[in-house]
Amino acid sequence: MSLSDTSIKRPVFAMVISIVLVIFGFVGFRSLQIREYPSIDPPIVTVTSSYPGANSDVIETQITEPLEQNLNGIEGIRTLTSTSREGVSSITIEFNLERDLESAANDVRDRVSRALRSLPRDMDNPVVEKADADATPIILLTVYSNSRDILDVSKFASNVIAERMQTINGVGSVRIFGERKLAVRLRLDPNKMAAYKITPLDVQAVLNAQNVELPSGKIEGWATEITIRTFGRLYDLNQFNNLTIKEDKGRIIKFSDIGFAEYGAENERTSFKRSGMPGVGVAVLPQAGANVIEISNEFRKRLEQLKTEVPPDIVLDLGFDFSTFVRSTLSEVEETIFIAFGLVVFIIFLFLRDWRSTFIPVIAIPVSIIATFFVMYLLNFSINVLSLVGIILAIGLVCDDAIVVLENIYAKIEEGMTPRQAAFKGAKEIYFAVISTTITLAAVFLPILFIQGQTGRLFREFGVVIAVSVLISAFVALSLSPMLSAYILKRHDAENKFYKMTEPFFVWLNKTYNKSLEAFMRVRWVSFILVIASVAIIFLVGGQIKSELAPLEDRSNIRISALAPEGASFEFTSKYMDEMTQYIIDSIPEVSAPITLVAIGGGGGATNSGTLNLYLKDPKERKRTQKEVFAQLSKELNNFYGVRALPSQPPTIGARFGGQPIQFVIMSNNFDSLTNMLPKFLDEAKKSPVLQFVDANLKVNKPELALTIDRDRADALGVSIQDVAQVLQTALAGVRYGYFIQDEKQYQIIGQLEREYRDKPTDLDNVYVKNKRGELIQMSSLVTLKEQATSPSRFRFNRLSSATITAAPVPPNTLGDGLKAMQDVADKVLTENFTTALTGESRDFAESSSSLLFTFVFAIVIIFLVLAAQFESFIDPFIILLTVPLAITGAILSLWLTNQTMNIFSQIGIIMLVGLVTKNAILIVEFANQRKQEGRTKLEAVIESAEARFRPIIMTTLATTLGILPIALGFGAGSRVSLGISVVGGLLFSTFLTLFIVPAIYSYIAKSKPNVIEDEEPDVVEKSPGEIIAPTS
Repeated sequence: MSLSDTSIKRPVFAMVISIVLVIFGFVGFRSLQIREYPSIDPPIVTVTSSYPGANSDVIETQITEPLEQNLNGIEGIRTLTSTSREGVSSITIEFNLERDLESAANDVRDRVSRALRSLPRDMDNPVVEKADADATPIILLTVYSNSRDILDVSKFASNVIAERMQTINGVGSVRIFGERKLAVRLRLDPNKMAAYKITPLDVQAVLNAQNVELPSGKIEGWATEITIRTFGRLYDLNQFNNLTIKEDKGRIIKFSDIGFAEYGAENERTSFKRSGMPGVGVAVLPQAGANVIEISNEFRKRLEQLKTEVPPDIVLDLGFDFSTFVRSTLSEVEETIFIAFGLVVFIIFLFLRDWRSTFIPVIAIPVSIIATFFVMYLLNFSINVLSLVGIILAIGLVCDDAIVVLENIYAKIEEGMTPRQAAFKGAKEIYFAVISTTITLAAVFLPILFIQGQTGRLFREFGVVIAVSVLISAFVALSLSPMLSAYILKRHDAENKFYKMTEPFFVWLNKTYNKSLEAFMRVRWVSFILVIASVAIIFLVGGQIKSELAPLEDRSNIRISALAPEGASFEFTSKYMDEMTQYIIDSIPEVSAPITLVAIGGGGGATNSGTLNLYLKDPKERKRTQKEVFAQLSKELNNFYGVRALPSQPPTIGARFGGQPIQFVIMSNNFDSLTNMLPKFLDEAKKSPVLQFVDANLKVNKPELALTIDRDRADALGVSIQDVAQVLQTALAGVRYGYFIQDEKQYQIIGQLEREYRDKPTDLDNVYVKNKRGELIQMSSLVTLKEQATSPSRFRFNRLSSATITAAPVPPNTLGDGLKAMQDVADKVLTENFTTALTGESRDFAESSSSLLFTFVFAIVIIFLVLAAQFESFIDPFIILLTVPLAITGAILSLWLTNQTMNIFSQIGIIMLVGLVTKNAILIVEFANQRKQEGRTKLEAVIESAEARFRPIIMTTLATTLGILPIALGFGAGSRVSLGISVVGGLLFSTFLTLFIVPAIYSYIAKSKPNVIEDEEPDVVEKSPGEIIAPTS
């Protein structure tokens, strides 16, 4: 007994199953996380090491290289990249997707601990961190004051605001941009120190001896015990200034005699400004998989509470809230869902012209969609843009099976059967076709699970959501729909007015198709020409369509990265960033409040870099789009000569702060050959009309003072090389001398010569080193100075020295054109000893293009095999799959005519088409096979089948088309328009041709005899002992 028969005989059972599906769906829906895109935890681990004062060359040879050597042998590494810049080494290890992030991080920690013995002893210990898809800020709160010192503002932000926000459920961490963390700054006067024969090393040694607090044991009596605590720490500036540094012939030399202590910032070379007003930015980063909207709601609630407690002279302003964009995007998609639902209901009613009939396929939509939420919950999916787009597409699909079942049952009722008889007969007749089409459509989305890289992870939820909803809809169509048809449908002896008004049109439509089909079948050899022509169009027109990863959306955000000349000071960079900020405020009214950051990320190597984040007003409140504002900036930022400003728009898919879309890596074994070749490559790339904003991360023009120590003279004077290096480090590098405690928080003590004594090369005359006899030796007498240029940062990619060339395509060129232009430059300029690779958005694009082609071929193979197994034939699936080139032709022509690009959304749409268009062909072929079994000839069977299936095919095609139409018309984000256009165009074009070409080709290559599958084994007749024969037919 089939599912349909059971459901008709047991209606309560059928209803209960559907109700249970809906209840479970609601429960799952309430538990789902809400995000913009699916959570992708890339298996990335970073190792960051700090060594204050060291230049990039020292960092690379003494820290980066030994660490890389140990890390290289870890299993499953995909790429190993590193940056060595002044004071900091940063190594990024990306693992293959199948590698577990936790175990990978443990392996990295293991290898780093092994390498510790080969690293410099006075560096900070390496920090190992796991990267997360969510490790970008979702909320930024700006904190500033017109009257308070920036140190007070920063202290309030870190001690009050950050600690309050860290406890929000789902928050991973809170970062403070532009933080001026409190520190005691020991400002040293070299002339006074020389007069008292004191070096910075002496100050550091005294501080380490005089600023300690150690557990001092306990006194134990017979009945009680008392712990002893010795207060030996320095707590305020007076104690620092009165610290005894030296006693000389009865005279005590205090620290105030050789310098002074003051409260300052741990990092003095960083700034954060909102609309030109200095302050700090409190950024909230979520945990993996956290609900962004819930975090935002709680953040806003706590912010309102904070505003009542905050001092009146401190201002709190919301810089940006990423959840606002997520909310608007999801609400647009939800709105699209309701529009799609309304259009689908309208088209079903238009064809059936009866509310009873309309109710049966329409009820399948909410049951299937809501039940899908439960499966999403089981698979740990989230409500995001892609899963909701999957649901929009599913709305037009899930009613298809119910329409086909209902239409067949309704035809039986019109033939004179009772609704119950018609339900049994009609469901049985269509049972196999529904299962075939459902498995085929679900099978199309199976290959999406095999797409590699970030793209595959992103679209996994999309594919599974559609496949699951279609499978549930088939279950509903074969259980609930026949049951409702048996008990709700009635035969109409007198039709309603709407039916009578529209019936002539449907009669005319059917007759027109019947006549057209019969006429076409007389010249049916044309069908082969049409198929060949469609393949030719795919290659001719498809080659002209530009390609990219995903079209840009208007996210109300533009980021300007500015780079001053190498060696530029923090003050120089800040001056130009302030000028740019003022230009933005004066010239671009769409920007609500520009946020300016200089040298964020710390380390001396960053003082020539700055970032301007422009958050535009809501699209409804401004006249120009983000794209138009970006075009203005691209031209006018060239007027700032002191810095090079490169604007970029956040990509639709990928890191919001990822920089330029084109990222082309050049690698070489030899660093010098790389630096020699780089200018030639950049010059050639800048000549390309396709590329703009061409730049390289590797620079070799930072001014550097090279000190060469005269070893013979140092030995003669009794000075060790270590003493020379340590004195320079403690005098000039701003290293940590120790720690102090204030308000139960630990802060650094940093010593350095006063700025006026270290602002020109000749100031080295003021630095003295102590020899073994305690005499002061002038540093300039031990060293020779040489000015030279060096690289502020050194980069490595998979253990090779590397440089990454970044650029953006000149409109209307796309990412695909830009990468081709870059590869052309590489082919022209690079020699055999260089290798190239892609990274960032460029690599995602290249991987998605190749893996989507594989997915497409895989989908066709899977469908062919599924159909072959179902039809017990290799010919019928071939006939059905001839509709695929027709669909792709329609999609390609639609994209070309509407000036869309070939991107990840349009490619996914084309893969979807494979399943959608084969549904129509399956219905025709399956019914033609049934008619052949009833004794009709091959030609009669296929014509009769096509005519009988014409109305349900048109109906399901229009239902699917109207379900996807809101996406094609641009409701919601524009990036998904290409998906809608490719599906709508391909579906309409291929359906029209399928209704003619499939019958024609079936009449040529299908078997003349029906393919009958025997239900029982033939009887075996025993003839004589040892001889068995089967009866002949």
